[in-house]
Amino acid sequence: MARIKLPKNKKYSYTPRYYNDKGEGNPFEIKHKFDEFRSTVGAPKDLKSRFNAAINDYKNNQDDAANKRVLIIITVLVIVFLFIIGFDLSIFFS
Repeated sequence: MARIKLPKNKKYSYTPRYYNDKGEGNPFEIKHKFDEFRSTVGAPKDLKSRFNAAINDYKNNQDDAANKRVLIIITVLVIVFLFIIGFDLSIFFS
């Protein structure tokens, strides 16, 4: 029984449509467009370092509207929680 030779795979000189002409970086790398602006993106770390990075990112955020929005959401959620557990708010008023 004779061995059958399998044909070689064809090679193409394919370049992606939106490849950087300078040849910098990997054209097949999928990267989010805001990754270079975030400090919380990167290699997976332990819980404490991820929490500290998120706090630093929140402190360095220059968008005051987002900070106010987060504080309003937290306040509303705390009030709803206190209402659900039946907390008596009359202790704050005389």
